Amino acid sequence: MIIRQMHVNEADKIRQIDRSEQIDRIYKMNGGQLETVPMGHECPTWDEEHTDEMVNRFRRELEQGGTAYGAFDGEVLAGFGVLGHRFRGRNQDQLQVDLMYVSRPYRRQGLATRIMNELSRVAKERGASYLYISSTETESAVGFYRANGGNLTEEVDEELYQQEPEDIHMLKKL
Repeated sequence: MIIRQMHVNEADKIRQIDRSEQIDRIYKMNGGQLETVPMGHECPTWDEEHTDEMVNRFRRELEQGGTAYGAFDGEVLAGFGVLGHRFRGRNQDQLQVDLMYVSRPYRRQGLATRIMNELSRVAKERGASYLYISSTETESAVGFYRANGGNLTEEVDEELYQQEPEDIHMLKKL
């Protein structure tokens, strides 16, 4: 497995990602605390419309100066992460983990951690003090980010909250 920087012309490779997963629990914010909510359903992979949105989001972010890293199994994209181009936060010292996905057959092999480490390194090189994480509310995603240094933030980015109000917002100190 090779982890390497991805380029805008590779955006269509994210069509190879199998985003599906069994979701047993999600998190909701309740009075500043995480609350566990049982779910018990199978989340399918992206449909064509959502895949197109992800490809376009990847392209836009990289064209504006963001950075992407992918995990490759030969020519197959097993996972990827995108570091946003724009500084956020009161002190303009946060860069967002904009996208982070690992295909179902490749999960639990440390790929997301390796990608997260690359995004952290680049963010630090660019002068960021924190990664801003707007995580899907699934137990697996929130658990991953928390295990990799993410902590609930007291200052939620309003723009990102408006885009995805159910997300769990965290910061990772670099």
